[in-house]
Amino acid sequence: MSKATNPTKVITGKQTVMSYLNVNEPKVPLGGGTPKYSVSLVIPKSDTVTVEKIRAAIKAAYDEGQGKLRGTGKSVPALEDLKLPLRDGDIDREDDDAYQDAFFVNATSLEKPGVVDRKRIPITDPLGVYSGCYVRASINFYPFNVNGNKGVAAGLSNVQFWCDGEPLTSRVRAEDE
Repeated sequence: MSKATNPTKVITGKQTVMSYLNVNEPKVPLGGGTPKYSVSLVIPKSDTVTVEKIRAAIKAAYDEGQGKLRGTGKSVPALEDLKLPLRDGDIDREDDDAYQDAFFVNATSLEKPGVVDRKRIPITDPLGVYSGCYVRASINFYPFNVNGNKGVAAGLSNVQFWCDGEPLTSRVRAEDE
């Protein structure tokens, strides 16, 4: 029996770096609201396979969500006129070196995402994954239409730690001091 393919789901490549990591405890978003788990997934522009998969999944979510995106209007806005989750780090985060020559996707979830290591063993240590480590992340794209804001967003499902990276923090590790 073969697995059904979900066109709105993407598992990122192994070059993806986590930033603004919040997978251990939900946080209230800026401006208030329901606490969510979240992460910014930084994908190098050289990872064209992952970038193209994300673009295709965004388009699939757009196509599947025509009714929601139309709302009470007569037409569906063009894809390029909507808020989209794949953003260019060179433009949107030009002052942050971690985002240079990369795209990024901010993904959230109301439910705690699964976090495993390379052998798929759950990581329970809250310091086992960190901003700056390399991961493979499972994300799902979906349309939204809330209070006049329309677009496609990314939901965070699971994270697989792949390997250590340069921590994205100004804090110095104790063993390095």
